[in-house]
Parts: sequence; C-alpha cells; structure tokens
Amino acid sequence: MPSYVITEKCDGCKAQDKTACQYICPNDLMTLNRDIMKAYNQEPDQCWECYNCVKICPQQAIEVRGYQDFNPLGGNVIPMRGTDSIMWTIKFRNGSLKRFKFPIRTTPEGSIDPYKGLPEPDYSKIKQPGYFNYEARKQ
Repeated sequence: MPSYVITEKCDGCKAQDKTACQYICPNDLMTLNRDIMKAYNQEPDQCWECYNCVKICPQQAIEVRGYQDFNPLGGNVIPMRGTDSIMWTIKFRNGSLKRFKFPIRTTPEGSIDPYKGLPEPDYSKIKQPGYFNYEARKQ
C-alpha cells in the first residue's frame, strides 16, 4: 500500500523550497501543494513502500498502510528517527506494542573506505577468470 500524508500533521516543512519527503523519495512521488502547503503522494500506484518518506518526516505526518498479512485490521508500523538510531514501533491489532531500535549512519556518506586493511591487488592476475578487485573495475 502506498504512503499517504496525514494532512492535519503536515506543515509542508515550513515552506522551504523542497520538503523532506520530496528530497528523499527515490521515485520522485512526493510533492507539495503550494496552495495549502501540504505534501502528498502524486502517484500512489508507483510507490514501492520504501518508508524513506515516513522515516524522514519531521512531523511524523506520513504513514504507509500495511498489507493484510503483515499488519491486519488496524495494526501499523511507526518509525521515529533520532540522531543516532531509528525506533520502530509495531502496533498489533490486539493493541500490543513491540519496539525495535536500530542504529543509523553516523559517518559522512562516502567517508568509509571499504578496501581498508585488504592486501594490494596483484595486477598479474587481473585477466584470470573470476578475479576482481576495485582497481580492475576502474580501468
């Protein structure tokens, strides 16, 4: 089920050029209605429920309706983003709650060297079948 905006909570990210949900949506589905300053999903059929807009919304104004097999009859999933983690709250149809906390990236994007600590490539093996390394990919 696609994401939807709870208009009572949405403040249009205080009328900036781009709302947080517009910035983060990988499919460019979220847009801002400038007449009422509320965001909305302009093509719900194209939404793949990645939860990016839900996680980034500062007002917690976006939700994704879950599928029957995942959270039937009134259950829902609510993420709350902190500075170092995301707390997921799962509400089941019987009213019980479960919470899960997961850390988020704390380093700048692109700052991690995935090949740090690995041996230098042996260029004499580059043309052998099955051999691959970062340097060979750049050539």
